[in-house]
Amino acid sequence: MPKVSSVVVPYAAYLRVYEPLGAFPEPERGHWARYARRSDRPSYQDELRRSLAGLLPVPPIAVPVHESSDAFVLEVDGVVCVCPWRTRLRGWQALQELAEELPPPVLDAVLPPVVRRQAAQDYERWLARNPDARPWIRTATWQVPLNWFVLVSDEERRYDKGTAEVPPVLRYRTPMVQARRRVARALRTLKDTVEEGPLIDGLVDVGRWLEEFHPRSLVELDYGGLVHVLPAGELEGDHSAADVAAGIEALRRGDGAAAGEAYGRLVDRWRAVRDRRSAN
Repeated sequence: MPKVSSVVVPYAAYLRVYEPLGAFPEPERGHWARYARRSDRPSYQDELRRSLAGLLPVPPIAVPVHESSDAFVLEVDGVVCVCPWRTRLRGWQALQELAEELPPPVLDAVLPPVVRRQAAQDYERWLARNPDARPWIRTATWQVPLNWFVLVSDEERRYDKGTAEVPPVLRYRTPMVQARRRVARALRTLKDTVEEGPLIDGLVDVGRWLEEFHPRSLVELDYGGLVHVLPAGELEGDHSAADVAAGIEALRRGDGAAAGEAYGRLVDRWRAVRDRRSAN
């Protein structure tokens, strides 16, 4: 595979859904079946570098001209599961969110207004033809949203320290049915014990997103580029999913003190990550 770019991978985490081949209609199913047999499939790093490479030309390419035909592939209990990149769709959605994160002068310097206007017009036309489109991948920069941790358990955590050549990996994988069940239980507890707010809103949103996929899908929470932000000792000791589960269980029991302690651990851990963002 040709080298795409040497640009730095962003500090982002990912929530991915891998659907079984049977969930896709033809001819897309045939495409993914052939794709899964390839030995030269691109990696996670390749997907990120390709996305960032579009920002290097002048003017920058905010959103790919054509939709990606690549995907991530897993085999689970003999079943091939596919997570399409859908880079173009995700690029449009990320562009909408970017205006809320960057001050106008910075945004204009990164992506000139004329580029953003053209991308917005293209997205509007495309969405009119594809009203039910949804991405298989969600992205969060400089954080893992707390509602994502609700979907997984500490027992599903995988941490590899990596080597000088291979970066560390911290991720969780869980069956879709488990992820949906955990969302439903957490929402019942939160709605009974706390006021409406970002945590509940975020959990409702991610729960609706999960309902769009095949029930035999697999859900993956990947720390992605965040492994380059956190020292190895902090990565190894990061059990955020366990803290979220402990906090929700404490709320269910009516133990406000234990819930506060779990929440405090999470706040301290992720504030340290956000502080690094401000330092850059």
